[in-house]
Amino acid sequence: MSSEAAGTADLLTVAKRALENYYEVRVDDDGALTFLHSGTPCALQAMRLAEGLTVLSLTCVVAWDLPRDDAIARWVAERAGQGMFGTLGVVRNEGGMDLTLRYAFPADGMTEEPLATLLMLVVSGGSQLRGELAETFGSEAVTGFGDPG
Repeated sequence: MSSEAAGTADLLTVAKRALENYYEVRVDDDGALTFLHSGTPCALQAMRLAEGLTVLSLTCVVAWDLPRDDAIARWVAERAGQGMFGTLGVVRNEGGMDLTLRYAFPADGMTEEPLATLLMLVVSGGSQLRGELAETFGSEAVTGFGDPG
């Protein structure tokens, strides 16, 4: 195993232990960690950008297959600048649009406890946005609230 692969694997092992205190964590074939937080699917990946700079990238899928609705797009734009931990974005596709919260941060040397705290800040923000979206537009009006797969 290369030192790059070993470094990212070690960091993901620490992240997995931190997350397992709260979630059932699955390791995908590509090494990504996946879990659900309050119904919000999340995935965590590691990548080494340079020597001594390994980054964790967390993606929470807030909603999927949303209708192409200008009111929802405005709601997303208004909230995009409000969060401290993550970038809220819309991905347009054939079925409508998906809403994701993404956060990437340097994580070399982080231990379980601070890593768990940081990850919880991000995923709780994602599930809070999911709840606000359903409250604002109604869960029946927002199709992306079922089982993701």
